[in-house]
Amino acid sequence: MNTTEYTVTGMTCGHCEMSVREEVAQIAGVDAIEVSAQSGTLVVTASAPVSDADVLAAVDEAGYSAVRV
Repeated sequence: MNTTEYTVTGMTCGHCEMSVREEVAQIAGVDAIEVSAQSGTLVVTASAPVSDADVLAAVDEAGYSAVRV
């Protein structure tokens, strides 16, 4: 398993978390997603390597910005 953590800016509530989760879930290979608006974190666990560009694009599509920790 590959686990990668990102810092996400702009999330303030559960709806924000849901938006990010839904976009990241569409990436092939992603098995688990943990999102916290309170801490501004996103943790992606995948069975195969997932590109940072794909994750960052998904977060952007949800309306937020992220950087890999």
